[in-house]
Amino acid sequence: MKKNLKTAICILLMMVIFQRSFVFAQPQSNRIEKKEMRGIWVATVLNIDYPSKPTTDSSILKKEAIDILDHVKNMGLNAVFLQVRPSGDALYPSKYFPWSKYLTGKQGLMPNDDFDPLKFWVDEAHKRGIALHAWVNPYRITKKTMNEVKHDFASLDSNHPALYNPNWVVMHSDGNLYFDPGIPEVRKLVIDGVLEIIENYDVDGIHFDDYFYPGQDFNDKDSYEKYGSGFINIDDWRRENVNLLIGDVSRAIKDASKNIRFGISPFGIWANKATNPLGSDTKGMQSYYKQYADTRKWVKEGMIDYIAPQIYWHIGFAVADYSKILNWWMETTEGTNVDLYIGQAAYKAGNESLDSPWYGFSEMERQLELNSKFMQVKGSIFFSYNSLARKPVLSGLIKTIYDKEEYARANIPMGIYTIKE
Repeated sequence: MKKNLKTAICILLMMVIFQRSFVFAQPQSNRIEKKEMRGIWVATVLNIDYPSKPTTDSSILKKEAIDILDHVKNMGLNAVFLQVRPSGDALYPSKYFPWSKYLTGKQGLMPNDDFDPLKFWVDEAHKRGIALHAWVNPYRITKKTMNEVKHDFASLDSNHPALYNPNWVVMHSDGNLYFDPGIPEVRKLVIDGVLEIIENYDVDGIHFDDYFYPGQDFNDKDSYEKYGSGFINIDDWRRENVNLLIGDVSRAIKDASKNIRFGISPFGIWANKATNPLGSDTKGMQSYYKQYADTRKWVKEGMIDYIAPQIYWHIGFAVADYSKILNWWMETTEGTNVDLYIGQAAYKAGNESLDSPWYGFSEMERQLELNSKFMQVKGSIFFSYNSLARKPVLSGLIKTIYDKEEYARANIPMGIYTIKE
């Protein structure tokens, strides 16, 4: 009996050793464990997070990047979503888009010393064990502010693709310029821009946010007449335009044979149940109808690797209850291969009004604790960096929460995938 038991133990140990050898015999440079997402958005539009103000001084740009990454690491976060294409421009040398005015102060003006911010961010993030996702706004060309006199074609660099192709552009009622999603050449431009990033930089992902169509009053009558003959209404045609972009970008990334994740962070509500029986128990703005973003379709058809809905409301809010929307997204992603991350409204936390549900930081703590109860929620992304950096109590709270034993999910592998050499 003892002999048989010893034999069984030896066989079991040999099997374990063999399995571990099989796994670790594969090159470690191209394998990484997927762990709980603890991400943060670093917004460059309007200099929300980076740089603090435009400059061509590469030493300042480097120092600010390092300070941000060090703080991100100290907070216990493991991913940065850096906005590299904020408004039809770029934070890296591009053959398609001019240098961003938010970086250097003037669109088309490059930093000194041939500094490449995206490469620097990628390298420094990876040194700290932080993933770097390139955040792209596919259609927005300008972002109007009260202080800007010029926010139309006159504000663009002479090499901007919108100037070469004005028929691709729509002046929206919000005063901003947008590429028309219904034009096939626009779709190709966006895809070419994505491929340029993944071919030249060791990014861990490509990330789109909630900027698709800016609203229903979008003046795309001409392109609809030209390209929309197969649709009975303009709404379905617009949705299909965005669907085509998402599908084409996804395929382009996969065809590039690089293990780069592609994900979307949409507005939190797909549709209200009162409007669409498949929708959530909410009464808010509906991205399916206003932004023409069929995020549910993208999840169900596996067009993306993850979805990070921006659930920027408090638990118990009558119009859009955080817990109800969270439940809807869990049901939507159930049975798919699409990871669910939650976009967290860090910018709302710490409200000084006693009447606000966001007074203090208890609401953020409640939301993170609710997320932690469900293994289907694979993590959070906080908007945005300065909302945490300028609120030391909130930064400390998040670190403390994540350091708790029950939040040790960040160290639990959630699968293994291959990354590029």
